[in-house]
Amino acid sequence: MNAPWSLEYAWFCAGALLFTLAALLAWRRSFVPVAAAAPRAALLPPLLADLALAALAAGIGMRWLRLGHGPFLNMFEILASSLVSLGLAWRIASWRLPAVREGAPVALTLLAVMGAWLVTVNPADTHLPATYEMGIMWFHILLGKIFLGCALVATALAGVLLARARPWGRERFARMPGDATLDALAWRLMLAALVFESLMLVAGAIWAQDAWGRFWAWDPLETWAFITWLALSAAVHARLTWRLGPRAGAAMIVAVFVLAFLTFFGVPFVTLAPHKGAV
Repeated sequence: MNAPWSLEYAWFCAGALLFTLAALLAWRRSFVPVAAAAPRAALLPPLLADLALAALAAGIGMRWLRLGHGPFLNMFEILASSLVSLGLAWRIASWRLPAVREGAPVALTLLAVMGAWLVTVNPADTHLPATYEMGIMWFHILLGKIFLGCALVATALAGVLLARARPWGRERFARMPGDATLDALAWRLMLAALVFESLMLVAGAIWAQDAWGRFWAWDPLETWAFITWLALSAAVHARLTWRLGPRAGAAMIVAVFVLAFLTFFGVPFVTLAPHKGAV
């Protein structure tokens, strides 16, 4: 295990702290009336998020060089790499879409919670089995991270929609577009999430054949990943088939994200199955 306050571990703690500060500043800005808001105040949360990503990348890079493999085996590594991938997904989306940028309080709060969780997890060293060292594994991991990234951004928008059902939420998020616009954008992101999760499952099955000699074994992670896919498919189908209001659609998005989060960050680590996940 790493020394408790090694330079490598300090980078991870710095990243977690910076995400927390970014979330606090984002919420602070949301309490300032639109007319009184300073334009530069909007730049601080994204800047701190960028610094957090840089700090986490430095820690991951040092650990990667020391261990000789990527961060995708134990809970500490998966949380750290997912913080980077989810943070990047939000930053790219917020750069391209102003509506996503204004939803910073919700997205950054989720990242801050993951950062707090990261510093409580044992940063034990890991060893990459030889059967894992194949190209398809990288596609499986990348597709999974893009899926979760799309779902995170959609969930941030869904959180805004749910918050705006109350007077305080309407006041906090008055800068953002109307509910119909946010609803449409969130579901476009969920459609992208469905595509990437479908590809993730296919790539995972190909990798499993090479790594363990079978395409599918219904182990806990595979089973819950498939349940997540079914839930996401059902939610998309319901959104396209029935005239759901923005609040009902937002509740479904949040439910799917919670299920996906528990699938990839909970199920693998409460079972004895060898498949611990690599997303």
